[in-house]
Amino acid sequence: MSKSPLARGVALAALGTSLTLPTISQAAFIEDSKASVELRNFYMNRDFRQDGASQAKAEEWAQGFLLRFESGYTEGTVGFGVDAIGTLGLKLDSSPDRSGTGLLPRDPGDKRAVDDYSEFGATAKAKISNSTLKIGTLLPKLPAISANDSRLLPQTFQGGWLNSQEISGLTFDAGQINRVNNRDSSNNETMVMTNSYNAKTGSSGVRGIDFKTGAVGDSDEFNFAGLSYKWTDQLTTTYNYGALEDLYKQHIVNLVHVLPIADKQSFKTDLRFARSTDDGDTNVDNKAYGAMFTYALSGHSFGLGYQKMSGDTGYAYIGGTDPFLVNYVQIGDFANKDEKSWQARYDFNFASVGIPGLTFMTRYISGDNIDRGAAASEGKEWERNTDIAYVFQEGPLKNLGVKWRNATTRTNFTNDLDENRLIVSYTLSLW
Repeated sequence: MSKSPLARGVALAALGTSLTLPTISQAAFIEDSKASVELRNFYMNRDFRQDGASQAKAEEWAQGFLLRFESGYTEGTVGFGVDAIGTLGLKLDSSPDRSGTGLLPRDPGDKRAVDDYSEFGATAKAKISNSTLKIGTLLPKLPAISANDSRLLPQTFQGGWLNSQEISGLTFDAGQINRVNNRDSSNNETMVMTNSYNAKTGSSGVRGIDFKTGAVGDSDEFNFAGLSYKWTDQLTTTYNYGALEDLYKQHIVNLVHVLPIADKQSFKTDLRFARSTDDGDTNVDNKAYGAMFTYALSGHSFGLGYQKMSGDTGYAYIGGTDPFLVNYVQIGDFANKDEKSWQARYDFNFASVGIPGLTFMTRYISGDNIDRGAAASEGKEWERNTDIAYVFQEGPLKNLGVKWRNATTRTNFTNDLDENRLIVSYTLSLW
């Protein structure tokens, strides 16, 4: 069977690394390795709902392929290994007047989406005891920096990351990032903040973040560190620090407690606080408070959340990433200057009534008190989300997943949106 260029690239990278290792050390490297390929078919339609808008809607359909490889480690006090990821995105349907969904890169001039795009990333890793150092392509999922995977292909980063679990219950993370490859790109670029100053309009918008005169506005250095301690099976606390050089510094604390009530009943408390300040070239000044309380009963979950922004600006984070906020949802993050927001959420897992693989979620988020400047009225927004997903449990379609995501948002300071996403995915383990 012939292999695609994507498959050959990942395989050759792993083979090249293994050939440099002493023969006596290769057993665990090979035996503990694993590889998989994920097929992701993605349709997205975003209706902007405004007469006279520059673009009436964004609508595209694309096919993605994600090939992942993770090796084991060589034998010895220090074990060495390699991970690799190869991605390919193919355009199935798009046009210049409907591009811009985030599924496909597009030409900034004529707005035409590319026919295909791909990326290959490799990560060297070394392990001593329960500590692992990775250098290369990274997909971090930490409060200070979390790679986004909500479109066709995932966002990735370049840098180094140390994870240590030498003390029982304690996890330590530290590292540095210098480049980002966004989800609709195949280029590694410097990092920027989300929704900050708009050079075309000269406005900082409802986020309220501005740059000082002469500031470049991007950065090639993000430093992060974090501690997480599991006190009991029910209680975990974390502290994380992140700094995007010249742009912002951030301290994040989090407490998660799960209280067992009775059989198939629990009450979860998730408390978050973040303090963000400038790092020389901006006016970032924000305190973000968040709380989410969830009561679970059999297959049902009922959640209530509250989020509050205070300070001279809204919340700062790297553009395109997932911010560590309880009210960050499908479209909005409800993190504008002085914004206060609440959330009501309901989840149901149909496995509790004999239909494993079927899940449902709906939520409503409302935000107000947004500072739009002295000349404008108070900013308000709301968003409603619904997710329905099913993963086939048996038969010829086993492990095939189908998900429909619907969102509606209304606001008095930017476009109203109606959005639908249909995602069909299948992951095949190669070995």
